[in-house]
Amino acid sequence: MSITYAGWVPTPPDPPPERRDATDEEARALASTVRMRILRVCLGQARSNKEIAEALGRDPATVLHHVRRLVDTGFLAAQPVRRGTRGSREVPYLATGKSWQISTPGKDRVLIDAFVEEVALVPAETVRTARVGLRLSEAELEEFEGRFIALLDEYVQRSDDADGDPWSVFLAVHPDPNRA
Repeated sequence: MSITYAGWVPTPPDPPPERRDATDEEARALASTVRMRILRVCLGQARSNKEIAEALGRDPATVLHHVRRLVDTGFLAAQPVRRGTRGSREVPYLATGKSWQISTPGKDRVLIDAFVEEVALVPAETVRTARVGLRLSEAELEEFEGRFIALLDEYVQRSDDADGDPWSVFLAVHPDPNRA
């Protein structure tokens, strides 16, 4: 069913791009907790190297190395040059969202480390968590992961709402070492 209003017909959102395996260069670029955190800092708001370094509590020269690597592999995009404090020239960088579209071997450990670093920066009472133990066949596990990724895709596509508060979602599915 299609609703029209004064000739306007709403169109459904574009389907998310197909996920693909990362190239070796892309995988190496994402194999760093610092780089994963840089992508988060630059998600939805362009930040200069100095601003990124301040947000991470890191040295700007070290951060610039990581920023350049992310730009070279297409995970960050340089935005138009702007004037900074005291008239200095600065280049802001914005995350492209490319990291959501690819899978990399070993990225899971980096994501866990980045999550632990980030969650340590916020008050514990603001972290909403859930934990459950499940018994799933391989097919059920694939279905679960597919449905969850589809849900995340739906929200990623509409997350440009400037009025909303920024939230981060982390999900880990792992074999349970506590149960037979």
